[in-house]
Amino acid sequence: MSTINYKEIEKFSKLAEEWWDPNGKFKPIHNFNPVRIQYIKEKVIEKFKLNSKKKPFANISLLDIGCGGGLLSEPMHRLGAKVTGIDASKRNIHVAEIHAKKNNLKIKYINTSPEKLNTDKKFDIILNMEIVEHVKNLDLFLNISSNLLSKSGIMFVATINRSLKSYAFAIIGAEYILRWLPIGTHDWEKFVTPNELINLSDKNKLKLISIDGVKFNPFINGWKISKDKSVNYISCFEKK
Repeated sequence: MSTINYKEIEKFSKLAEEWWDPNGKFKPIHNFNPVRIQYIKEKVIEKFKLNSKKKPFANISLLDIGCGGGLLSEPMHRLGAKVTGIDASKRNIHVAEIHAKKNNLKIKYINTSPEKLNTDKKFDIILNMEIVEHVKNLDLFLNISSNLLSKSGIMFVATINRSLKSYAFAIIGAEYILRWLPIGTHDWEKFVTPNELINLSDKNKLKLISIDGVKFNPFINGWKISKDKSVNYISCFEKK
């Protein structure tokens, strides 16, 4: 059994060279990054009772699944985490490795999917950010993620709700009108509702800690945490 959706891998592989262009095809992810990093940082510090110092994640192991070009792997490494980034796209991993080397960052990147990851290691933190809407078998994906998580570990999932509002904003608005994303980036039918995510996670021994909406604020030209989960949302789970 596999979690790889080869159509999705091909789609993102074609865009791989643009991962680190803040004005390129991944501009929305660059704009989205500060709120994601802050959310992860706050939850990890709270969970592991860490000091909010320069590198609070020191000695914490982190697995970034579907890491792309490393847009989250690198800031997690700079916070002190021992980062492993995996992606089923060889081109994504190639871009991530080159960028990390250029910046003298020691991040372990592997071209693989989670079910093929050859390790007995359990991770303190697992990131599944903007990935669950692109996988082939979400139940299997969450099961494998749960198995890779340490007993005291936490997992983050950021994705898009399957709602009428998300179709209007994430598909029609972001892809066709604003052109924030290439047309065809998302398939609305593969979006995951919060209840679906919570129920599947619960089935796979993952207990919800928190779930919050993430909303674009045009006045600051950036994203912020919100109570509105009708489009984008971010969540945190712990091992049961």
